Amino acid sequence: MEDSRRKERVNVLLRQLLSEIISRDMKDPRLAQVITLVHVSVSKDLRYAKVFTSVLGTPEENKSAVETLNAASAFMRRELMSRISLKTVPFLSFVEDNSIEKGTRVLDRIAEVISSEPSKETHYDG
Repeated sequence: MEDSRRKERVNVLLRQLLSEIISRDMKDPRLAQVITLVHVSVSKDLRYAKVFTSVLGTPEENKSAVETLNAASAFMRRELMSRISLKTVPFLSFVEDNSIEKGTRVLDRIAEVISSEPSKETHYDG
């Protein structure tokens, strides 16, 4: 139980620090203006972290941003070493996360269904 709480605290801390590093310290022009770190998931031994990212833009921009982040993962890991007090700072792996996009599509479909439903007042024969 304590392990899962610790993992979750490390996940949240890594997400906050990586977000700060990406927004303030990385000056790569290939990175999109809006990068969201959706979730961070560390392994049980805290040696590896998978960082789920989403980029506001085209799928090509998203793919390019993930490639750029993976190329800069050693830099970000070094930055984390100076900002975090863990026995081992995890190796970072960035992956695309399109859950925000999927959620938007679901909400759009729900809105479509609601707007296409006939009003209940018109079916009332009362």
